[in-house]
Amino acid sequence: MSEQSNVQPTSRRASPWPLFVALGFALSELGVFIGLYPIAVGGILLLGASVAGILRESRYARDLWRPLAALGVVFVVAGTLVVATQVDPGTVDIAALLAAPNGIVGRGLSVAGAGGILVAVALTGLVSR
Repeated sequence: MSEQSNVQPTSRRASPWPLFVALGFALSELGVFIGLYPIAVGGILLLGASVAGILRESRYARDLWRPLAALGVVFVVAGTLVVATQVDPGTVDIAALLAAPNGIVGRGLSVAGAGGILVAVALTGLVSR
């Protein structure tokens, strides 16, 4: 017993990020698949920020902004690919597409829009350091 008297019990603190990742994932899936675009954008923003927070907290990233920008770029590319599969690039009217998107195009635009917001926030954070 005397050999172990100097050993301090390790205390692990709980991270709040897994709850927010799960909530962001559920909201983004709900919004994208059902077509509730504001919920989809909010869920993707929560998911992206939570994943970047986990990476920062676990010290896989030095700051929050670079992973946030990378996730935003991934969402922009994924949303753009979804939109590109549904429209003919030669005959597309951008104003009409944004005014009344069909189901799949609207979903792709919401994913790309949320990714654009993540990139904008990350660039603002990088510049303001």
